[in-house]
Amino acid sequence: MKQLHKQSGLIHRSRDEEISPKAPKHPRSLPRSLHYIFREQRLLFVLVGILIGSSFFIVHPSLFHLGPHDSRPRTTFSVSSSSDRFAGITQPRHRPGLRVPVQIGQRRKRIVVTGGAGFVGSHLVDKLIARGDDVIVIDNFFTGRKENVVRHFGNPRFELVRHDVVEPILLEVDQIYHLACPASPVHYKYNPIKTIISFFNLLQLGNFRFGDVSQVAEIYKTNVMGTLNMLGLAKRIGARFLLTSTSEVYGDPLEHPQKETYWGNVNPIGVRSCYDEGKRTAETLAMDYHRGADVEVRIARIFNTYGPRMCLDDGRVVSNFVAQAIRKQPLTVYGDGKQTRSFQYVSDLVDGLVALMEGEHVGPFNLGNPGEFTMLELAEVVKETIDPSATIEFKPNTADDPHKRKPDISKAKELLNWEPKISLREGLPRMVSDFRNRILNENEGKGL
Repeated sequence: MKQLHKQSGLIHRSRDEEISPKAPKHPRSLPRSLHYIFREQRLLFVLVGILIGSSFFIVHPSLFHLGPHDSRPRTTFSVSSSSDRFAGITQPRHRPGLRVPVQIGQRRKRIVVTGGAGFVGSHLVDKLIARGDDVIVIDNFFTGRKENVVRHFGNPRFELVRHDVVEPILLEVDQIYHLACPASPVHYKYNPIKTIISFFNLLQLGNFRFGDVSQVAEIYKTNVMGTLNMLGLAKRIGARFLLTSTSEVYGDPLEHPQKETYWGNVNPIGVRSCYDEGKRTAETLAMDYHRGADVEVRIARIFNTYGPRMCLDDGRVVSNFVAQAIRKQPLTVYGDGKQTRSFQYVSDLVDGLVALMEGEHVGPFNLGNPGEFTMLELAEVVKETIDPSATIEFKPNTADDPHKRKPDISKAKELLNWEPKISLREGLPRMVSDFRNRILNENEGKGL
C-alpha cells in the first residue's frame, strides 16, 4: 500500500508540474504570442502598419511633395542655369531672407519633345536638360539631325527614339512638346501630304497609287495624325500638351499686326495650304481635346525664327541669304522685296515655349519678334554682317507669299511675362558663325 501511495503521489506531482509550468518558462510566452500573431493575425498587422505609416506622414507632411522620380528632399537639390550643360549641383539649404531659384523645390519632370532633333527642338532640349529634367526626344530624322543632340549622348537624363509620330507610341511623361512637322517651304512643298492627311485613307487601300504624290502625302499626316496620336497619349497619361503652331495660320493677313483673335486669310487650295491648313487643323484638334477630354493644352503660334542649327538650304529667307552670302552667291530676293517679316532668335522662342508650358493659359499665343523688316532690308543686314560686296538677284515671287507678317505680342507680354530680347543684328552673327563652320565642312551643305 505504501508503494502504491508513493506512485500515486508521483503521478499527482507530475500532473501538477505539467499544468503549472515553472517560472523560467514565462519569458517564452511573449515570443510564442508574437509568433502566433505573425502567423495567424496578418490582417491585424497590415492595419497596424497602415496606421503607423499614416501617423508618420502626418508628422512629416513635406515628404508628400517628393515626385516619383525623386529619392531625396528637394531642399538639397538644385538645377543649373541655361548656360550649364548638366544639372544636379548641390546647393546650401534655404535660409530665411535668401532668394531661392524657382527650380529649387520643384520635382524633376519627365518630358517628351517630338521633333527634338530639329532646329528649334534641339535648342529646347538643351534648355530642359540644363534645368534638370529628364528628356525623351522623338524624331524620324526627316528634317532633324543627330548632330543637333549628340552633345547629350551618354547623359542618363536624355533618351533618343527614332520614331514617326504618325504611328502611336506609349510613354509615361509629365509634359509633351509637339514640334514634329516639316516647317520649311522646301520640305512641306516637297512632301505636302505628310504635312496633312487628305489622301491618307486612299493610300491605305493598297491599289491606289499617287506616284510622287504618295511621298508628298506625309506632311498633312504629320500635322493631323501626329497631333492626334500625341493628344491621345496626353489624354491617357494626364500629361500637359503644347502644340507649336505657326503664323502661317494667318495666311496673307488683312490685319496688321496680327493678333491671336484674327482668323486669317488662307488660300485652302494653294501650294502652301498643306502646311497652313494642317496647322489650323492641329489647333482645332488640340482645342477639341481640351474642351471634350479635359487635356491640358497650350498653343503657340511661332513667327519667323532663325539661329544656329537651321538647315542650310531649307528655303527660309534668313538661311537662304546667309548661306548664299557665305558661298559668294547673289542673294535671291523674290518679287520686289518689299514684303515684310519679323525675325526672332531661337533662344527667345525657346524661352517663350517654356513660359507657355509652365503657365496656366491655353492660348493661342503669338511668339515672335515684332521688329519688322522688308526683304531688301534683311538682305542689307546680311551683307553688312557677312560680305558688303554681295549682290542681290531678283526673281518672280512665289505663290501665296504673304505681303506682311508681324506679331502682336501684347498677350504674351501680359500673361506670360515674355518678350524677345535679342535683336536681328545681335543674333545674326551667332547664326553666321555656325553656318560658316558647317558650309566649310565637306558635304554638309544640305543639312539633312
